[in-house]
Amino acid sequence: MQDLQQQRDAITHIEGNLYQNSAARIGIVVGRFNAFVVESLVDGAIDTLLRHGVSGDNISVIRVPGAFELPLTAQRAAESDRFDAIIALGAVIRGSTPHFDVVASSSANGLNTVALDYNIPVVNGILTTDSIEQAIERSGTKAGNKGAEAAMVALEMIAVLAQISVDDDDLDEDVVIN
Repeated sequence: MQDLQQQRDAITHIEGNLYQNSAARIGIVVGRFNAFVVESLVDGAIDTLLRHGVSGDNISVIRVPGAFELPLTAQRAAESDRFDAIIALGAVIRGSTPHFDVVASSSANGLNTVALDYNIPVVNGILTTDSIEQAIERSGTKAGNKGAEAAMVALEMIAVLAQISVDDDDLDEDVVIN
C-alpha cells in the first residue's frame, strides 16, 4: 500500500495553458443591443485573443440584433465545425419590466445547451446588470473587461478539453462502471 504522499503524487492534474492556442479558431457572436457597452467587450476579447497568440485569420465576429439571438447563432456556429470555441458577448440591462429576466435566462440557458449538445466551449460573456453604470464598469473600467475574461476562458477551455481523451480505447479495462 502506498503512503499518502505517494497517492498525492500519483494524482493527474489537467489545466489549460493560455499560450498554446495559436491555431485556435474562435467565433465571437455579438448582440448589437446596448452597443455602447458591447463594443468594448468585443475589443477586449479580440485584444486578449491576439495577445495570447491567436491569429487574426482564426477569429470571426458574427453580429446579431441582441442577446436573445445569441444562442441560435452560437448553435449555427457550432454546427459549422469552423470553431474550437465560441464566445457570446452582449449586454442585458435591467429595466422596469420583466423583459430583462426573460432575455437573461433564455440566453444563458440556450448557450449552455449549445455547449453540451455540440461538445464545444461556449463562453457566456453576456453582461446582466441592474444599471448602465454597472455595465460600463464591467466593459473596461473599474471591474475590468468581461469580454477579455471571456476570451481567456475560451482559450483555457480549448486547452483543457484537448487533454481529455474521449476514445473508448483509453478506458481502463480493470475499472468496472455500474
